[in-house]
Amino acid sequence: MENHILIVLLIPLVAGILSLFCWGNKKLQQYIFLGGTLSMTVAAGFLLERVVNGGIIVLQSAGWEAPFGISLVADLFSSIMVLLTAIIGFAVAIYSLIEIDSHKIRFGFYPLMNFLVFSVCGAFLTGDVFNLYVWFEMMLISSFVLMVLGNEKAQVEGTIKYVTINIVASTFFLAGIGVLYGLTGTLNMADLAVRLPSVPDDGLKDLAAIFFFIAFGVKAAVFPLFNWLPASYHTPPITVSAIFAGLLTKVGVYTFIRFFTMIFNHESVFIDNLLLYTAAATMFFGVLGAAAQIDFRKILSFHIISQIGYMIMGLAIGTKLALTGAIFYIIHHIIVKSNLFLIAGVVNRLKGNFNLKKIGGVYGKYPFLAILFIISAFSLAGFPPLSGFWAKFIVIKAGLETNDYFIVIVALVVGFLTLYSMTKIWNEAFWKKMPETQAKENQPKAVSLSAIKPMMLPVIMLAGITLFIGLFGQSVYELASSTSEQLLNPKMYIEAVLGIDYNL
Repeated sequence: MENHILIVLLIPLVAGILSLFCWGNKKLQQYIFLGGTLSMTVAAGFLLERVVNGGIIVLQSAGWEAPFGISLVADLFSSIMVLLTAIIGFAVAIYSLIEIDSHKIRFGFYPLMNFLVFSVCGAFLTGDVFNLYVWFEMMLISSFVLMVLGNEKAQVEGTIKYVTINIVASTFFLAGIGVLYGLTGTLNMADLAVRLPSVPDDGLKDLAAIFFFIAFGVKAAVFPLFNWLPASYHTPPITVSAIFAGLLTKVGVYTFIRFFTMIFNHESVFIDNLLLYTAAATMFFGVLGAAAQIDFRKILSFHIISQIGYMIMGLAIGTKLALTGAIFYIIHHIIVKSNLFLIAGVVNRLKGNFNLKKIGGVYGKYPFLAILFIISAFSLAGFPPLSGFWAKFIVIKAGLETNDYFIVIVALVVGFLTLYSMTKIWNEAFWKKMPETQAKENQPKAVSLSAIKPMMLPVIMLAGITLFIGLFGQSVYELASSTSEQLLNPKMYIEAVLGIDYNL
């Protein structure tokens, strides 16, 4: 069963290496990425099925037993994240067939995308803190080059901000690793969960938690560490923005949840309050930023930030229901947010601009695309019975059960402001007529939907998944509930990794 973990990691790695050998062959690189992500989706589905039915799977690298070697661990949470990574990878692989031109392919677009998927999956599956740092740096390298492909001024500026703040985050990450190792003499996550509670120095434990909070806060783009995201995510090609929006910030959220349920485990009231108020501020200031924008991609970029707040809210409340809501929210948001970026790219291809004031008439000319936008936009805003409604309902209900009325009120207000932003996009891009001053300029660039079918296929696929999650939410809820139960009771994880009987 350990081979399932290896297969999931080897597919994007081998695909990336093969793409390097096919550097001059555009079509072959496209087919490798497409076939690799499809194969990985199947393999990730099998991995999740095995974990659901057979329990946690552990691969001890090179035969070194934990905690001395590097453990790769597939529990419910990491398996779900790997499957979502594969689905988004496959969606953008189809989309890239039209959007990514030969110039970007010549500079390594497809090898970089494969290595990005590889490093994201590695971050989800690793059971070692320092190994997690290595996966983070691999992600940073791949995403840095992908963001700057095209060499436009806005891309370079956005990339500099992105790289600078992420290097600072890496410094805090290493500092946290140093403190943890000094306190416990281990970096294996399961071993840390065993040893850290017996460390008497609460001050140093809080210091380590703060270092990781800053490092993961930058990755997840929480308040006040989010300024790099809206300054950079709107600059690269939509294919890149979509996979970044869906996955990269969720790596930060994943590590937040992993560390603050298993390693630090709500031991500090200060850390719990910090998480709670950070979640509220992230939601509120993120949605305010979105409300002030008129660029399609910038609105979506700020909404990444505000929606991250709901996920951190679930973690901060800390009950089983709250954590179930956070996991449900992650599943919903990865699909919906990636799809909204893909839709923005289609609108740009059809109308020639991302500026909402310079486009219009999409509903009148392309009603099917408008319906697909409504599905994703209303889901993001939390309309029943779409996936976003159930995600918000669960975390808000959890907040009411614990009497955290302040953050519940913030969550409700942010939901209304999210609806305002989505309505603004609808009114400007889809409902109003194309401005006469822009029609002549943009009309030659307009194309029919039939001419960009590969760009529409992933949009339809992700909209279908959104509908499925909303209409058949019970099955997703049960999976999220089982995942939260496993996270809040790490005994199975510890025993699977260390091979010992452990009593919490």
